[in-house]
Amino acid sequence: MTRLLHIFVVDDNISDLMLAEEVLATFSDQVMVTTFQSGQAVLEAMRPPDAVIPDVLLLDIHMPRMNGFDVLKAIKVDERLKFTPVVMLSTSSAAEDVTQAYSLFASSYMVKSMDFADFLQQIESFVEFWTRNRLLNWPTPRVLEESMDP
Repeated sequence: MTRLLHIFVVDDNISDLMLAEEVLATFSDQVMVTTFQSGQAVLEAMRPPDAVIPDVLLLDIHMPRMNGFDVLKAIKVDERLKFTPVVMLSTSSAAEDVTQAYSLFASSYMVKSMDFADFLQQIESFVEFWTRNRLLNWPTPRVLEESMDP
């Protein structure tokens, strides 16, 4: 049996976070979800040497103090975290937001549908894609560190 896809979801809006949890719960046989209400919280959770690194991170853009782009930058400059797939999930379809996300090496950008049925379809496609295209055995932090030694 394949292990569950581990998804971290980061959103400061508790309603949006609960909606994402509810929709992802329909895929509980395929995914495990951990939620965070701030960029700082997810970075604190991922930075310790023995921390769990998700298979994919769903990241809101518009958050106070540390927005999604700031979180993405912090992940991509961290040697342990830089290969973590990050999917920006936003209600913004502004070209500058999409461009900025990809220029910071986001893996993907999803414009969140306001229609519940469409949002459910988006999440179903997201789960299907990442279940098929993730690494089944992510290297442990120690293996990553050893592979970076000269």
